[in-house]
Amino acid sequence: MTTTPIDQLTALSEDEVVTHSYVKHVALPSGGTLALITLDNGKDYKRPSTLGPRTMRELSGVLDELRAAAAAGTVQAVAITGKEYCFAAGADLSQAAALPSREVAHELGVLGHATLRKFSELGVPSFAFVNGIALGGGLEVALHCTYRVFSSAAQGIGLPEVFLGIIPGWGGATLLPRLIGPEKALRVIVENPLKNNRLMDGKAAVDLGIGDALIPSVTFLPSAVAWADGVVSGRTKVVRKNEPGMIEKAAWGTIVKVARQQVTSKIGSVPKSPFRALDLVAAAKSGSLEERFAGEDDALADLLAGDQFAASMYAFDLVQKRAKRPVGAPEGVDAKKVTKVGVLGAGLMASQFALLFARRLGVPVVITDVSQERVDAGVARIRQSVDEMLAKGRVSQDDANRITALVSGSVSYDAFADADWVIEAVFEEMGVKQEVFRKIEQVIAPDAILATNTSSLSVDEMASVLQNPERLVGFHFFNPVAVMPLLEVVRASRTSDEAVATALSVAKTLKKTAIVTADQPGFVVNRVLARVLGEAMRGVEEGTSFETVAEGAAPLGLPMSPFELLELVGLPVGAHVLDSHYAAWPERFYPGDGLKRIAKHGTILTRDKKGNATGYDSAAVKLVAPSKKDAHPVDAAEMQRRFEDALADEVHRMLEDGVVQHVEEIDLGLILGAGYPFQAGGISPYLDRSGASERVFGGTFHEPPIVGPASR
Repeated sequence: MTTTPIDQLTALSEDEVVTHSYVKHVALPSGGTLALITLDNGKDYKRPSTLGPRTMRELSGVLDELRAAAAAGTVQAVAITGKEYCFAAGADLSQAAALPSREVAHELGVLGHATLRKFSELGVPSFAFVNGIALGGGLEVALHCTYRVFSSAAQGIGLPEVFLGIIPGWGGATLLPRLIGPEKALRVIVENPLKNNRLMDGKAAVDLGIGDALIPSVTFLPSAVAWADGVVSGRTKVVRKNEPGMIEKAAWGTIVKVARQQVTSKIGSVPKSPFRALDLVAAAKSGSLEERFAGEDDALADLLAGDQFAASMYAFDLVQKRAKRPVGAPEGVDAKKVTKVGVLGAGLMASQFALLFARRLGVPVVITDVSQERVDAGVARIRQSVDEMLAKGRVSQDDANRITALVSGSVSYDAFADADWVIEAVFEEMGVKQEVFRKIEQVIAPDAILATNTSSLSVDEMASVLQNPERLVGFHFFNPVAVMPLLEVVRASRTSDEAVATALSVAKTLKKTAIVTADQPGFVVNRVLARVLGEAMRGVEEGTSFETVAEGAAPLGLPMSPFELLELVGLPVGAHVLDSHYAAWPERFYPGDGLKRIAKHGTILTRDKKGNATGYDSAAVKLVAPSKKDAHPVDAAEMQRRFEDALADEVHRMLEDGVVQHVEEIDLGLILGAGYPFQAGGISPYLDRSGASERVFGGTFHEPPIVGPASR
């Protein structure tokens, strides 16, 4: 029996947690009745209400009944709100990765539009009372209403679809630009999602013009009803200052064009969803809703059926679920309670550590260095950072006072005598690290845990100078420390379960995601990046242009070119990373000799006054260019194949070497530690799709490969 796309969509939603539409009739103070719909999935605040096919059909039926009631004169207005803390958290994507075809994906868009349009076709005004989370389809519910008010306590408001490899496909890409203009709409639809999915609160939504009023949370629902009554009775006049006028409409195309250039310069052209969103915002200027919504349906169907959305769902699952339970965590072992932290070093990185420990752990933190001058500078740097957070409203005055009071400095290791956790942030040289650990062990308690922030040096070799080597664990942060969410917890051959358990507990308290890795050069993230950067330097030193090498690397999905990445981490640091990996595996890693020459010069890229890259420094190019007779340049396609095969080889070796247990930990590390976008899903889904996995080791990292229905 042949099933239609709508039948297949229905079948996929059999296990949906339905968000019901409960209707209550509320008497308006000025007379008449408001029908109040409450969206509620029957779960507590930990399970926000979502909008799946069955939910949408129920809501559609309720809206039909209310339209009939409005026509009969028994209802003068309709409002919709959500359960406590949640308006609606968007479309139910739990089954989206299982969509069997583009046609079924298209039906999901059509169903959303057909349902939500009914808010504007009731024959009476409709109101959205946004009381909490309003994400994606949830915010689109509000956009279809005639008016919108937001609670002053509402958090988690936005259109994050581009972050997940799709677009706001239930009206958001059309209605929002028409409500607040293309420039502000693009901030919500494209810019915020690409900035690590930045969201708004109720006040920001109202300031932007998405909401018509901000209502105190203490009396939100009765006050929202009273506000709606004022609108219905004519007492309250709604003025929308941000609605696009003639000037903005005339500049509409230019605004989108500039935004397109900015997106391309920041993330390249590989991710599809931002550019489909830009297309839809450009088209939103004119045309009927039927035409514009049909465009959203097509864009949503294309993206849902594509490989990037499948990779996004894989990445989303890694970050939301797998990250919360680190693979390799010791079972049945209690973490040591940390009541005081010691930081070896007082430089920039050490200061960032100390601030983070004091802020998140709430325990005394002492920093130390070779001179009082350096210690004082470190403490002053921390206090300045606290003052800056206070000025930006990121901490309260009480919190600022508490953090500042917790941090102290000393030139004597005796200050660490009662510390439970001591981490080093000294120069990245084995002898230096061994010396400070040898000295500190003479002072600290026998059961205190030691941690190293090394990015590539052997934890085992460091531990070899200790009387109790089992107490040392790797604890590798990524820079900037306060921003990057990843921590690599390195278990050396003699690291104890208690040390690992304590490291994971500390990481969790610091609000970081940890992956447990074996003690091998580069651990996870730097080992992968070293292979990429090495192939990039091999390319230019063999005579391929910097532009061609960057073009060959672009399809990998890295957030920037290899050469931009080198400048970001620091050219001397990059050269050190290449050398340390070359020393371990000279047969496949490339040495940093050429990069050292560029490091002395100081730069690879040329930049404009705003700091944007404009090209490659001619002097840097000459420093690594071979002679004409020794040059063997290749094209971008060959560079791409080299990058792909090198990565497939290295990731496969890492799994065989037991650096981590599963490829998912490598992908999680690249997403959170190297900024791989969700659409890439880390690196392994891409390597399977590109054929590199099959070319290199005759298999795939995932079976079946992580691809969309169009590829299946």
